[in-house]
Formats: sequence, structure tokens, C-alpha cells
Amino acid sequence: MVLQSEIVNALSYATSKGYQIHPDAFAMLKGLETDVLKAVQEIIKQKKQTKMIVVDDVKNVVNPGRQEALAPVEQIAKVLVDPTPNVNTGEGVDGYALLFKSRFEKTMRILAQRPDSKRMTKISTVKQMGKGSTGPRPAGAAGERSLANAGTYVVSGLLMSRRTKKNGIELEVDDYTGRLQVTAASEDAKKQAANLALDQVVMLELENAKGVQGLAIKNVFSPDIPDHLPNKSRSEAYAVLISDLHVGSKYFMQQEFLRFLDWLASGDDDDVVRKIKFLCIGGDLIDGIGIFPNQDKELLMMNAAAQMAHTAKLLSKIPKHIKTFIIPGNHDPGRRALPQPIFPEATSGGLYNLENCTMLGNPAYIELNGVKVLMFHGQSLDDVIATTPGMSYQRPAEAMKVLLKARHLSPTYGGRTPVAPESEDMMVMTEVPDIFHAGHVHVTDVDSYRGTLVVNSGAWQAQTKFQQTMGITPSPGIAIVVNLATLQPFKQDFNLLL
Repeated sequence: MVLQSEIVNALSYATSKGYQIHPDAFAMLKGLETDVLKAVQEIIKQKKQTKMIVVDDVKNVVNPGRQEALAPVEQIAKVLVDPTPNVNTGEGVDGYALLFKSRFEKTMRILAQRPDSKRMTKISTVKQMGKGSTGPRPAGAAGERSLANAGTYVVSGLLMSRRTKKNGIELEVDDYTGRLQVTAASEDAKKQAANLALDQVVMLELENAKGVQGLAIKNVFSPDIPDHLPNKSRSEAYAVLISDLHVGSKYFMQQEFLRFLDWLASGDDDDVVRKIKFLCIGGDLIDGIGIFPNQDKELLMMNAAAQMAHTAKLLSKIPKHIKTFIIPGNHDPGRRALPQPIFPEATSGGLYNLENCTMLGNPAYIELNGVKVLMFHGQSLDDVIATTPGMSYQRPAEAMKVLLKARHLSPTYGGRTPVAPESEDMMVMTEVPDIFHAGHVHVTDVDSYRGTLVVNSGAWQAQTKFQQTMGITPSPGIAIVVNLATLQPFKQDFNLLL
């Protein structure tokens, strides 16, 4: 990480040459492990048109297609965040009040990094000023003079509701001082409003507009992740991402999974396998008991203990040199409400005896050879897909992007995803991941968003009757392999081709 003095020198140089640095580009420069002044000098040397240094300028200079000689293969793993030690469920209304207070405050610290946040004012102040008010502003209210000059208002709060009306989409936002109903009337504003997750924190730029009762939305600002250069491994080490085994189900694809385990053990016989150093398993190891009505008709093993024991036996086949990280899902033993602590050892079936396996809660951040990986089972994708236009189970990466934009892993309260009333909201994405790994929906999908590799790693369970009724076509029996030196993913298919 660069020193403050280096940043100051780089900024001074850019200013002296008549250039400005976009906030996203500035954030990227601050995170570089390189000579920032030289980078800025090179950018200015190359620029031929605008006087604004943007993210693409930084990328072109820092990573211009050249790759340094890779260091010898390393295997360094760290657990950055595990919710387990901090799980301390509150109770009832008071517990949820603390949860949403924490969500608001943590996300506001993220939003505070945006330039527009300097113009932010309280909802109560906007309501006191009234639509189109030109009279004196209340003394002490933040940003009244700039708001009066700009003709716009900037507020932030939790998105309490979203309703489609004749004249647009009506949003209701709530901060500590009150609630405000505003309307997205323009096509651009309606598109932005439709893609917000309910109960996320959002910042809105508002204005008086013709034909709109009350204030109209001019711009929508989600907390979002910044466009960034991801961390990469110095050596060409690989990580394998899988999830949703559902051991115990009649539909568990044991033969395909055994084929996968045999592949991991093939060692020197395979160029890829030789470089695999890490395995991440994103929950739902077993099918569980009593998870949904009439589940017993789809089970081969009628108790969770037997399912867990069989899972441990299978995972014991993973070569000992591959460091394996496991989080729970909604079908696994233990608490189902988010965040989930680690598997209870008493009902783990022997998982804790596997020396190369590390049990973590859901969600969890780990670092693999310097690459930050966010592991999340993905229960909340059900709510995102159900409430966001254009989303479907066949493209889960798009729904995962909604969570990245909201900077929250389970924003919607009262939907399909149970959320515990914790005093701290541990689902806020305070860290920006290099890889965002989820499962749950049983469909393999890979994409990238603003420098983050987005991976849904599918499943090892064939299509169930419930999925048939829902029109969900799973893509099971596939592992996602990521080269940590380049963050390039590829699929390894273990289904037999007929």
C-alpha cells in the first residue's frame, strides 16, 4: 500500500499539469503497490484528449498486458472474517432495531467515500423545506446553501418500499429523522430504481419536476463496489470452487462427485491438478431433514447424522496438500438464519477430524495467496430473483451483482431468507472481494463486475421435482477452477458424455 506522502506528490503533479483524478481512479491508485507518481506521470504522457484521469487510464498503465515472471508456487491461506465468534442473537423488535441501525451506519461509511455524499442532508430537513420552497432554510441543516444553489436535494436511507405507479416508480426511504416518498419518473431513474434491493441503503439525488407530486428522483447511488484492480497470486496456483453436494438425497450425483475426487488425486498426471492448492465448498453439504414438505420421499438417508458421516467420508479423499474451506448452507445442521456460525462439531459427522479442512461460518472472507475470496452460500439470491426485474435462476451471476451493488449479502427482510436480529449487521460487505463465490441456486454461472470475479458454482444434485415445477434447469457436476495468478476461470465437467 502506498504512503500518504506518495499520494500527495502524485496529486500535486497531476494538478500542476491541469489534470483531475476521478474518485474511483484515486481509490485504485491508493491501493497499488507501485510508484504512484511514476504511474500518474505515465498516464499523463499517454493521454491525448480529456484532462480527467479515470480507472481505465490506471489499468492501462499498471497492467499493460505484461506479466512478470511468476514466483515459485506458494500456498498461503488466511481467514480474514468468520462471523462465528460474533454471533450473539438479540431478541424481537429491539434486536432488529440494532441490526438495521448497524446496517445503516456501516453502509453510510461506505457511501461517505462518494463525492455526492458531501451534499447529503437529513430527510426531516428536506420535508421541512418542502417541495419548491425558496424561503429561508432551517439553521444548522447540512448543505442547505449548496442544495439551494444546485436546485437538488441529496438524501440517504433504507429502502423501505418500492411501488409501481402510473407516473413512475415510488420509493420510500427512511433515515433516523423520518421517511420520505419520492418518485422515479424518467426512464433512467426508473431503471435504476427497479434494480435496487429492498431494505438496502441507498443515496438519492432529488429535484422538483413537472408532473410529479412531491420530489422526483434525478439520480440513484448504490453503495456499490469501486472499479478496482483485483489482487492476484504471485504464483500460478489454482483454487477450485464447488457447492451444494446434497449428500443423502436420491438426486445426489455420487458417481460424478467421486470422479471429481479422483481427478483431484490424479496429481502429476494432470498439469492443472498439480497447481491446485485450494478448494472452497459453499454450503449445503447434505440434503438435511425436514427442510421442505415431503422431503423424506426424496431421501436415501433418513437422518442428518448419517448424511454428515457419509459427507466426511467422501471429503476425506481430498488430497491432504489441498487446503479446503467449508461453509454451511440452509440444508446443513445448525442455525439457518443469517449469518450462520460454523457447523456444530457434535453433529459434523467427523468433518473436524479432516486435517486439511477448515470450517467457517456463512458468509466468510478468506485470502488465498493474497486473493480475497468472499464465500457466501447464497440464500438471498431467491429474494433478489423474485423482486428484481429481469433476473432469473438461469443467470445467478446477475443477481449476485445486485448484492455487490448494494454492498450487502442479504438486504431484504421478511422475504424467503431468514435474517437473525444481530446487534451488528455482519452481512454488509465492508471489504471488496476479488472473487465472490456463491451457490444455492444449482446453476453454474461466471462473470465479472468492476474487477471482481463473480462465480456461482452450481451443484452436485440432479434436477429435483421441485426444480421441475419451478422451471429451474440445474447445471450439476461441474467444478469452477480459478487461476489465482490471472483470475481466469474455467469449468471442469465431470458428467459422462454419451
